[in-house]
Amino acid sequence: MTPDSSLLQLSLYRDIPRAEWARLAKGLPQPLTEQEIVQIRGLGDRLDVNEVRDVFLPISRLLSAWARGTRQIGTEVGAFFGEDRPKIPFVVGVAGSVAVGKSTVARLLRELMSRWTDTPRVELVTTDGFLYPNAELERRGLMDRKGFPESYDRRRLIDFVTRVKSGEPEVRAPFYSHMKYDIMPDASVVVRTPDVLIVEGLNVLQPPPAPNDVAVSDLFDFSIFVDADTENIEKWFVNRFLALRAGAFSNPASYFNVYQHLSDEEAIATARGIWAEINLPNLIANVEPTKHRGTLVLKKGPDHAVENVLLRKL
Repeated sequence: MTPDSSLLQLSLYRDIPRAEWARLAKGLPQPLTEQEIVQIRGLGDRLDVNEVRDVFLPISRLLSAWARGTRQIGTEVGAFFGEDRPKIPFVVGVAGSVAVGKSTVARLLRELMSRWTDTPRVELVTTDGFLYPNAELERRGLMDRKGFPESYDRRRLIDFVTRVKSGEPEVRAPFYSHMKYDIMPDASVVVRTPDVLIVEGLNVLQPPPAPNDVAVSDLFDFSIFVDADTENIEKWFVNRFLALRAGAFSNPASYFNVYQHLSDEEAIATARGIWAEINLPNLIANVEPTKHRGTLVLKKGPDHAVENVLLRKL
């Protein structure tokens, strides 16, 4: 970490060790069973009852309270102007590297927040659905940069979140198939007037590409960045690749079925090559620099467990 970034972190955030953060869970009921936690957990993630109780239960309560406070501010502003304002969804962004566990965090928060009376209806959308279709990526020469900011239909994503936040009763997002590695033209994700919308993806905290443009993060009420040391993320990516080779990649319909018959040595070399050529450059150039834009940063240790919680000072 450079001196400037260290100073920025110290000035913007309160750094709360896990043990201190876990004390905030005292007296809060544990709403999820072990079976539910296993179903939420992603490949390679370390997520158990203790992690949920110590780290994510307090976060979900904080988010629910934050949503209630934001809603109250909206009501008071409407009253100031003599307007009867409709319910406006509270929007949470979840960002972080490939393989860092951000999808698990987003799924877990969806389940936990929906158990609080202030936020019973929580929807989750991933930005994978806003990738350009493979045919368009091929046309633009971007297939090798899938996941980089330029591979997403940024305007369509902003339009989607804007319409949800504006209170439209039904808004549709494109559906992305990880099996086909492409957008499915005949399928969609439907969001209907949620209390909370969680938007999860690599680049959701990216600043706008030009000074007069809007970034999707401008529409967030709260944002979370899932962080870890680069060497740990690489290890998790390789381990996940090996697990997928034995699982999803073995399906003949999978785009990645070509990797099924690799030996362990070949699979590890392939995964490290993908990491070095695509994921690491994207992390360094586009994902890691947005960390300081998060309202809350979760710092993970080598075993995927959260060690520190950094909360932006109000």
